Amino acid sequence: MLESIIRFFKSLDFLKGIVLAVAMLIPVFLSIYILDDIHFGFSIALGVLFCSPTDVPGSNKHVFFGILIATFLSFGLTLLFGSVANILWLLLPLLGIFVFLVSYISVFGFRASLISFVGLLAIVLSFIHDYTQVSLLLHASLITLGGLWYLSLTYLKSILFPKIQVDQLFVKTLEKTVGYLRIRAELLGNSDNRPALQHKLFELQIEINEHHETLREIILASRSKSGSSNRTRRQQLIFTELVDILELAIANPVDYEKFDSVFKKHKEKIEAFQQLVFEIANHLEHISKVIRKEEKLKANDKIPEILKNIDRHIDYYRILVGLPKARKGTLMLLNLKNYQEKQVQNVIAIERVLNNYRKNDEILSDKEANRFITPQDYDFKKLTENFNFKSPIFKHSLRLAIVVLIGFSIGKTFSMQNPYWILLTVIIIMRPSFGLTKSRSIHRVVGTLIGAAIAAIIILITQNTIVYGIVAAISLPLAYSLVQLNFRNAAVFVTLNVIFVYAIFEPNILLVIQYRIVDTLIGASLAFVSNYVLWPTWQFQNISENFNKAISSNQNFLKQVAVFYREKGEVSTAYKLSRKEAFLNIGDLNAAFQRMSQDPKSKQVELSTIYEIVVFNNTFLSSLTALGTFIKNNKTSEVPAEFNIYVENICSNLEQAKQVLGKSVDIEIINSTNVENAKKVYDAYFENLSQKRDHEIAMGEEHSVSTGAKLKETLLVSEQLKWLYKLSEKLITSTKKYKSTV
Repeated sequence: MLESIIRFFKSLDFLKGIVLAVAMLIPVFLSIYILDDIHFGFSIALGVLFCSPTDVPGSNKHVFFGILIATFLSFGLTLLFGSVANILWLLLPLLGIFVFLVSYISVFGFRASLISFVGLLAIVLSFIHDYTQVSLLLHASLITLGGLWYLSLTYLKSILFPKIQVDQLFVKTLEKTVGYLRIRAELLGNSDNRPALQHKLFELQIEINEHHETLREIILASRSKSGSSNRTRRQQLIFTELVDILELAIANPVDYEKFDSVFKKHKEKIEAFQQLVFEIANHLEHISKVIRKEEKLKANDKIPEILKNIDRHIDYYRILVGLPKARKGTLMLLNLKNYQEKQVQNVIAIERVLNNYRKNDEILSDKEANRFITPQDYDFKKLTENFNFKSPIFKHSLRLAIVVLIGFSIGKTFSMQNPYWILLTVIIIMRPSFGLTKSRSIHRVVGTLIGAAIAAIIILITQNTIVYGIVAAISLPLAYSLVQLNFRNAAVFVTLNVIFVYAIFEPNILLVIQYRIVDTLIGASLAFVSNYVLWPTWQFQNISENFNKAISSNQNFLKQVAVFYREKGEVSTAYKLSRKEAFLNIGDLNAAFQRMSQDPKSKQVELSTIYEIVVFNNTFLSSLTALGTFIKNNKTSEVPAEFNIYVENICSNLEQAKQVLGKSVDIEIINSTNVENAKKVYDAYFENLSQKRDHEIAMGEEHSVSTGAKLKETLLVSEQLKWLYKLSEKLITSTKKYKSTV
């Protein structure tokens, strides 16, 4: 607990919270003590508040332009709504139209959605200013000054703490990867709880993919701009190893049911592998602490011992069961050991980069690096393409505009003290998906109640405005720091900050607390109910698009693996890009399923079938990655014609699954006779190699490398091909079942 608190205060999130607090408090204090008027400082502080949400991890270019656009958007909207604030007949239509338009900006992606939120914030908070104290134009100009002031502090932060953003992203990625590996280890032995563990893997993979994308953008964009500096090269090398670690984890070639069956009476063999994975995870956790500067880097002495123990277990199994009966089980254990050894090598590679950088380490060329950065799609065609009720963003924007008008009308009708709090709650809570809106509503209400209770206790204990000011100042950076980490706790500190800012000027502060609670409850209720009744976006309506993308990316990755197997040599950029797309699209599919599981039970149409399709796609990628990783890390023989037959049929099955999802009229039916023949050829070849190996052993050639390597390759490649083909058939069955019910 204490360690977590210390880490929080050393985190980038807390640093950003401090920067925000400083950026807001300095102009307020200067305004009070130099100009004897808080209104000037308050306007500048609002400008800081408006642009701060866009300060999220990313390249310096994206952060700079995000803050700049947010600054000028807030200026324009403040000017517009300040001008019509008292002209109700004009304000209402403009409010609805601009809330829709500003929210609709979110079609351009995550950073655009943050800029959109800034715009909505500017619209809502334009109602709170007293324009008799400071003219509208001056107020809007001071807001712009606040944005530019925050931008300059952000730039200064990047100069003073150049490593903190990337280092902490590395730490977060390592910690999530550690969690991923530990669950993988549990899956080896925990046969009773595998569905739940698999669901946790989905969630972690989503988060790891997001961290990878952010790191990729920062590191590769930085390198293309400033060249290949020592630090940038180190970062790219560490990032490459982290991607490989995830790939190897996903490529775990374990057929759990088969392992349970083969090693039912030899569970200690599997326990040794579990111990190894746990120890690899522990050492990665140690590396994360090294990056945090909490520990000094040291070698792991346990991993070599565990590997030796695994070798002994494999030998004991082979002797105990006896050849040829033990051959398949032995090869399964050897393949698993081979993957774990590669994992250990990746961990050692990170150690080496942290310890002793070497210039001859392989890094991407500038041209290749740019291809791996996911481009930001700002094509204006997206505005027209999404302008219909099939688009979740369109429906969300329209829904938000209507709810804001309702909330504004409630506030005006009942003459509430601070009606804009209702609107503020609405724009903070409402999201396109029902599940996220529901969870944020609950967290917002609970956080507000806790914050209000704490505030009431403090007010009953003391009426000292200095204490109120200290609590308000402390709660401000904490609130901002916790927004991404814990929304409920962030709501607690936001409530404390708002209440005690009012407490400095408002004598009846308990009434303010009451209004704060009532307004929050009204806003949360409006947000929650509207997401259910106004053009709700249920995930089952759109998940087929995620299915298509996942299947297509798996199909493309399979083709690149086949090309690499045939042509050998270095791994091509096309292979790496197809792998990246497959990982990202599977991550998006997992996220979509996660959102669906948060929808009301009545809207979880064919949840079990959808879960099947999600698992099949994840398992397909896992098996495919296992195949690609084996080919990449081993010297392979000439590709037989049967391999190509399997690949063609698997691709055809995937195409058929896509046709089913697209309701194609002419669905091509694939003849699998040639696959059966290919299977027989592979099995016969493996049997011949087994007999040859038995003969070599009988003749005293126990250490023959050639036949053993061919046996290993034939078994792994053929088993993966059979499994991929089986999965592709299951995908067709599941997609047909899914389309027949939706």
